[in-house]
Amino acid sequence: MSTEKLKNHKIIFVVGGPGSGKGTQCEKIVQKYGYTHLSTGDLLRAEVSSGSERGKMLKAIMEKGELVPLDTVLDMLRDAMVAKADVSKGFLIDGYPREVKQGEEFEKKIAPPTLLLYVDAGKETMVKRLLKRGETSGRVDDNEETIKKRLETYYKATEPVITFYKSRGIVRQLNAEGSVDEVFQQVCSHLDTL
Repeated sequence: MSTEKLKNHKIIFVVGGPGSGKGTQCEKIVQKYGYTHLSTGDLLRAEVSSGSERGKMLKAIMEKGELVPLDTVLDMLRDAMVAKADVSKGFLIDGYPREVKQGEEFEKKIAPPTLLLYVDAGKETMVKRLLKRGETSGRVDDNEETIKKRLETYYKATEPVITFYKSRGIVRQLNAEGSVDEVFQQVCSHLDTL
């Protein structure tokens, strides 16, 4: 499947911790700018529930608690991007790359990113938001103990990624402490210049 179609598309990596509000910001970007929002987690879940051969293989891996191979994740991202290339102005790649190697492989297989939006909320803010979400979400991982662990994992993984792309000058850091609209104003100021 050719990635030629993706040559002139904007590709934006969206990085932010659990509770940073990046999901909400992605929705707003989709509405205003006509980008396609792709989350690797959603793609994996959709593939598993489709019952395809690839889905069955993924389900087996995930049930063992193992990580899905990077190549598989990239193939799925590429397929989804190429499928939407004709109707999309750009792509928001959500929660990816989790490590520098993933970013490098993405470029080899797909294309280089235009920007990395870093939705940066403080630790306290993220804990508060996730606990609040836990009151209504019923998600088992929205409790304080688990939240702190998830945040630690996130920071460890993300710092090298941010540093790597900062050296290229494509990181745009958002202060995600404010209201949804305040954060979105920052987003627009970066996207409007593309």
